[in-house]
Amino acid sequence: MRDAQPKTIFLSEYRAPDYGISHTELHFELFDAHSLVHARLHFRRSDTASDDATLVLNGQELELQALALDGEALDAQDYELSDDVLRINGLPASGVLETTARIYPQSNTSLEGLYRSRGLFCTQCEAEGFRKITWFPDRPDVMSTYRVTIDADARHCPELLSNGNLMETVELPNARHRAVWDDPFPKPSYLFALMAGNLSRVEDSFTTMSGRKVRLIILVEEIDLDKCDHAMDSLKRSMRWDEERFGREYDLDVFHIVAVDDFNMGAMENKSLNIFNTSCVLAAPDTTTDAGYQRIESIVAHEYFHNWSGNRVTCRDWFQLSLKEGFTVFRDAEFSADMGSRSLKRVEDAMVMRTQQFAEDAGPMSHPVRPASFIEISNFYTLTVYEKGAEVVRMLQTLLGENDFRRGSDLYFDRHDGQAVTCDDFVAAMEEASGRDLTDFKRWYSQAGTPELTIRDSWDAEQGVYRLSVSQQTPPTPGQPEKEPLVVPLAMGLLGEAGNLRVSLEGEMPDGETADNTHRILMVDQPHQEFRFTGLPERPTPSLLRGFSAPVRVDYPYTAEQLLALVSRDDDEFVRWDAMQQLMVSALQTLQAEPRRSSLDPLLEEAVNAICSQTLDPAVQADMLRLPSETYLAGLASHHGKADVHGIFRAREALRAALAHAFRQRWEQLFDAHRVTGFYAARGDQIGARALANVALDYLASGNEEGVSRAAQYYYAADNLTNRLAALRTVLREGDAAVGDALLDDFYARFKHEALAMNHWLSVQAENTSGDAIARVRALMEHPAYDSRNPNKIRALIGAFANANAVNFHKEDGAGYRLLGEVVEVLNEQNPQIASRLLTPLTRWNNYAQGSELMRAELQRLSELPSLSPDVYEVLSKSLA
Repeated sequence: MRDAQPKTIFLSEYRAPDYGISHTELHFELFDAHSLVHARLHFRRSDTASDDATLVLNGQELELQALALDGEALDAQDYELSDDVLRINGLPASGVLETTARIYPQSNTSLEGLYRSRGLFCTQCEAEGFRKITWFPDRPDVMSTYRVTIDADARHCPELLSNGNLMETVELPNARHRAVWDDPFPKPSYLFALMAGNLSRVEDSFTTMSGRKVRLIILVEEIDLDKCDHAMDSLKRSMRWDEERFGREYDLDVFHIVAVDDFNMGAMENKSLNIFNTSCVLAAPDTTTDAGYQRIESIVAHEYFHNWSGNRVTCRDWFQLSLKEGFTVFRDAEFSADMGSRSLKRVEDAMVMRTQQFAEDAGPMSHPVRPASFIEISNFYTLTVYEKGAEVVRMLQTLLGENDFRRGSDLYFDRHDGQAVTCDDFVAAMEEASGRDLTDFKRWYSQAGTPELTIRDSWDAEQGVYRLSVSQQTPPTPGQPEKEPLVVPLAMGLLGEAGNLRVSLEGEMPDGETADNTHRILMVDQPHQEFRFTGLPERPTPSLLRGFSAPVRVDYPYTAEQLLALVSRDDDEFVRWDAMQQLMVSALQTLQAEPRRSSLDPLLEEAVNAICSQTLDPAVQADMLRLPSETYLAGLASHHGKADVHGIFRAREALRAALAHAFRQRWEQLFDAHRVTGFYAARGDQIGARALANVALDYLASGNEEGVSRAAQYYYAADNLTNRLAALRTVLREGDAAVGDALLDDFYARFKHEALAMNHWLSVQAENTSGDAIARVRALMEHPAYDSRNPNKIRALIGAFANANAVNFHKEDGAGYRLLGEVVEVLNEQNPQIASRLLTPLTRWNNYAQGSELMRAELQRLSELPSLSPDVYEVLSKSLA
């Protein structure tokens, strides 16, 4: 490991800034070869700062051209300038500091700050990109109003946008022009945005609940104008939903969305000027899957909802990142549930948590929802902060009830409007609104790891009493060997022979409702607890963690008969899905232990028949019939020991083949019944039907030449990307090279000019387990469809290979690890954010039965590079500790 280690930042060392910036004036002069940024910062010393306090301004990759205080140029002895900080001593209590910086957006490959993407000037300032634009106290607790002037070439940059409302436009000499924007709402620097370029507009409007008319504008390349309708409709639905559900109204005259192809993130909630990755805004049946349509709706909503939960009320420091992100993910999840199927949404959320976030909790980068320290904040835009943070907010709503939760959110927004606050402030508003003491609940913010509930039961037939004994434990995580008990809302029910039974907890009425309630939330808040249920006519099967009520693991020794009962008769679709997952996991574990076993467990067969014969949401039905993913199975195996990637792969293929053979008639029936023949629509009914038909097709083609031929026909007949990709993946998995190559060639010929479709073309080949996958990926890295500087292309090819093609990534000779390491080595210099995120599969080296030493060796090789970015250094150092 290199000697010069980046500094670790600790939450415990937080200190309020000595100076605030009440108003910021920025003047950008944009040219092809460089840009000039003139800044006027209206500063004021805080009441708690000493008279000799120093104004500390962050700045990176800036060339100082001028520096003045209240109109007078400063001499060299009046300030200290280093590579990343400008310090100015002896300032008055208030005044105006003026700087001019020269920057080079065209060579900014990190895609942070102001950069140029395919001729378009744009910004990404979260978390700490603003310091690459001008010198500023680049921290979220410095909130300022902004007035921004942009000068640029009128021919190449007809659009000049920034935050807030447009105040004036001016024609300038030499074919240049100017736009002036004013944002009256104080904001931190990470929410600053600028866009200058030649884009086309799609316009609409929205009338708020108070009667104000807001202009809605989406800016895209002209070729993509026909792909904006879904995003615009999603935006309008989001605005109306936020008014109705949370009482939040939009506060400016215009709302912009700009689509950019070179973007590190999905989208960014800059006040009134949202910058989006093109993949998260452009939608058309030929270039966007059903999942893509749903993702666009969710992300548009997420960024819009940030206008209040993140912008009007923001986080005091980056340790509080989940204050805005966890809360907003909860809000967008509720929106998606209301727009579609609530049960399906909870199943999807549970899959993300169990497959990805639980693995994060168990890995070297494990951290609480509110981290205690970090080296590079970009490494903490994680599933823990976002998805687990959202589950923490959801548990708060469960504990308080929807009415008190809404009162708490109203109080939070009203009390802290225009402020930078903490997770504690959010919880305090909930406490005050509900009258509940949430002290113990706050451990969810400070304690890392996935809690495990061990549940055992007993039955007293004579008394009709059923007992549940619940113990909780959270495994040790880096820096937190000892854990305290958490407050876990365990939603449960009791299943009998005829359906769900009345739940009567001894000595209590269930939640103050009628005694025939079949649903109960148990408050698990001690290391060991017992719950007694009375008045039962038969021994029940427990229906546990209904609706995925908490982000926990549950250990209960279900028999196969009990799981079949839950699959067949329980009234909670999450529980039914989870029971089916457990039956499939058991079958897969048996196949790993007995590779030659050819017969299916009769109870698994009964479960499949039950799912296929009942009337269910087709999308949930499809999820119930899909095999558990290799990633999920590896996570389960590593939780109890070491994962055998190749054994898991063989077991899944064997179970797929067995299910395909045993239920061929069922798959035929499902495929024929749910194949959508009308015009494509990204509606819930069609999306569910396509999902179920495509699962059936996948089984029909397994080991079946006729099925592969049918999949190829399905590809050519497809009028949408969802079906076309489903067919293509199926053919490629079955290893028919001639047919597969023909389909790939056809796909390329159709869509070679559609960047988003070509991302899928790269991914489907990277994920293909047949043939020499590593050679294929290396060849695609030289293909014109790939761009080694574009994050979307990198994720589509390299990310898909490392995360979704485990059997080839974990080849015995370590070639997959070397491939990923080589890409990370280049990106470490070029785009550190993307480099550190790509490293995730290697960081879990200790989870695997084979290849762990080769993975560790590749991490060690990278750690010895002469120059490491803080992003990559932090991941490597924690992974090798």
